[in-house]
Amino acid sequence: MTAPEIVLTADLVRDLLRDQHPDLAGLPIREVPGGWGNQMWRLGDELAVRVQRNDPTPQLQLKERRWLPVLAPRLPLPVPVPVRSGEPSERFPKHWTVMTWVPGEPLDHGTISRGEHAADTLADFLRALHAEAPADAPVSADRGAHPRDCTDGFEKFLEAVALDDLAADVRAVWDDAAAAGAWEEPPGWVHGDLHPANVVVAEGTLSGIVDFGDLFAGDPAWDLAAAWVVLPEGTAARFFERYARADEPAIRRARGLAAMKSLFLILMGQNGDRGLPGGKPHWGPAGRAALDRVLKGL
Repeated sequence: MTAPEIVLTADLVRDLLRDQHPDLAGLPIREVPGGWGNQMWRLGDELAVRVQRNDPTPQLQLKERRWLPVLAPRLPLPVPVPVRSGEPSERFPKHWTVMTWVPGEPLDHGTISRGEHAADTLADFLRALHAEAPADAPVSADRGAHPRDCTDGFEKFLEAVALDDLAADVRAVWDDAAAAGAWEEPPGWVHGDLHPANVVVAEGTLSGIVDFGDLFAGDPAWDLAAAWVVLPEGTAARFFERYARADEPAIRRARGLAAMKSLFLILMGQNGDRGLPGGKPHWGPAGRAALDRVLKGL
């Protein structure tokens, strides 16, 4: 629910379009399963409506509206590009955005069978994304810090998932990341939230990247963690070879961050098993598989 009296439905989305973008209101509307901060509705074959739901502020959508049109032309994979803006109204008091649809299936509902191709594709995408960001690029309030400054969060995740048999090994990976040198180059663009639900796959490989609400300028290690969180076993080394811009400290930071992201996925899976709001049962196995890959290293 977006507010005590308002439930998101296809009829409401169509009414919003009639009010603000009537030329699009006749297109078929289909709900896209998933989503927490925002709810997605497919609009025809080429568009989607992204509706603010549980996000407490519109800043994530406004950030995507501002920066995705700038970044998309230089990226080698499709990303959602805002094409129309929906503003708060008496009918619905939050923001919504019409965006291009990225074809494919989210990885948390799909698979990567062409691992080497996926590793090369992700490396090429991140090389293009991680260009130096302009001075007015957004910064993150909760992401982008050196792992040593995120140890409290890591410990909370580790304690919450209660992986007693692996705790010492996971903490060793984190401690190594916390001891690694810091990012000393100018801040680059960082997606900030690469995990299986935000990676789109088709024909066994990566076909798109979605959800740039956490986009910020900072340490690319936060994205390089995807070498373990997203890619299948045995492909991380190929990814870093292709990416070719990560020194040893960056890889160590990325591996630690991948451990923390894996714990988060496991926790979300456990929350789903308990029936808690926002929990996703199918994320648990994905998180455990990612953690196994992290522990194996390169």
